[in-house]
Amino acid sequence: MTRPKLAIIFYSTYGTNHQIAEAAAEAATEAGAEVRLRRVAETAPEDVVKGQAAWAEQLEKMADIPVATPEDMAWADAYFFSAPTRFGVVASQMRAFIDTLGPVWQDGKLAGKAATATTSAMNAHGGQEATLLTLYPTFMHWGSILVPPGYTDPAIFEAGGNPYGYSAKAGEFDDKGRAAVAHQARLLVEIAGKLIA
Repeated sequence: MTRPKLAIIFYSTYGTNHQIAEAAAEAATEAGAEVRLRRVAETAPEDVVKGQAAWAEQLEKMADIPVATPEDMAWADAYFFSAPTRFGVVASQMRAFIDTLGPVWQDGKLAGKAATATTSAMNAHGGQEATLLTLYPTFMHWGSILVPPGYTDPAIFEAGGNPYGYSAKAGEFDDKGRAAVAHQARLLVEIAGKLIA
């Protein structure tokens, strides 16, 4: 049986979505996927990043992770996206990466692939669900197959009950969150495996 190829594409300012992406990569690998963990390039001005020690430190922590490219998207059978919520929508760094995907989209290289997403925000009502619900239409434009976790495992309820995708309070990614992310990643691998069979 062919192993599904999973691109985990994330952006992280202070570390929460980096932790989510790593947990997803671990679970997906254990579920039999070939995984590419890729970070989205920082687009904020360097002086702004350096002006906040925690932001600069997080960027340094991720320095060894390759930057996501359109080729990673063409390579993959499935996508796991994770990025913070900013003012009720996904962080602009993630949107900037998505805006580079026109050529691979036009060539049909994003179509028919499973996709899911996760997010974080400063508080539980900071637009987490809105972020996921505004990311999913992008995946639909690609012709991707949405794979939200729904309420398919008790871990979803334990982690706050977001059926659209795991969402965390920034800085509070815990064991319950890890379990929910692991379930979402395994579900994505399962569906991707069926699609490529």
